[in-house]
Amino acid sequence: MAEDRNTGGRTGETTGPRILPMRAADRGQLLALNNDHAAELSLLDAAAFERLTANAFHARQTDDASGLVVAFDETGDYQSPNFLWFKERYERFVYVDRVVVAPAARGRGLARALYDSVFAAAEAAGTPRIVCEINLAPPNPGSIRFHEALEFRQVGTATLDGGAKTVGYYERLR
Repeated sequence: MAEDRNTGGRTGETTGPRILPMRAADRGQLLALNNDHAAELSLLDAAAFERLTANAFHARQTDDASGLVVAFDETGDYQSPNFLWFKERYERFVYVDRVVVAPAARGRGLARALYDSVFAAAEAAGTPRIVCEINLAPPNPGSIRFHEALEFRQVGTATLDGGAKTVGYYERLR
């Protein structure tokens, strides 16, 4: 995997969850974690996962590979309709494409630590907004509560997949 273009984040801290650049040795475990949550994220093969993380502005994992985050900035070569929605509207942003934590590792603050690493990277890059989408239909109230607690607010919606899915677009200004 290519190294992240930004070294911001919590990689040097000794307390709390350790968040670090994605390690090649953990690639298989991280891909399996992603694919275990394909309904919320997207099913990827090894080559697609490698491309995704290599082209990301920010790709990090927990030290035990039980969680990951992948984010793109506005210069990203990424064709997701959700990313493109933000690109049409904002000059500068960091788009959080996916954050996932294994069920057995939840409740340890890992998702928050992964997001904190994105916030630090965005701040270091001078980027004013962090954005993401959250499923509204099928509903994901836990994710909405989590993001609202991180000071995200809804700024739009879209219906995707021929009406099978509705997402809310959220932003957090730093």
